Amino acid sequence: MLDYEEELKKFQPSLEVEDIENAVYQEDLTDMTDILREMMEQTK
Repeated sequence: MLDYEEELKKFQPSLEVEDIENAVYQEDLTDMTDILREMMEQTK
């Protein structure tokens, strides 16, 4: 049987995940709201 508390103590997050997280937060990502907002401005 697994001892979840013991397994959690051993857990170490992947460095790749942290690198991806930083890259995503630094990017200026356009989402659907931005696209719709721009379309509304163009129609005025």
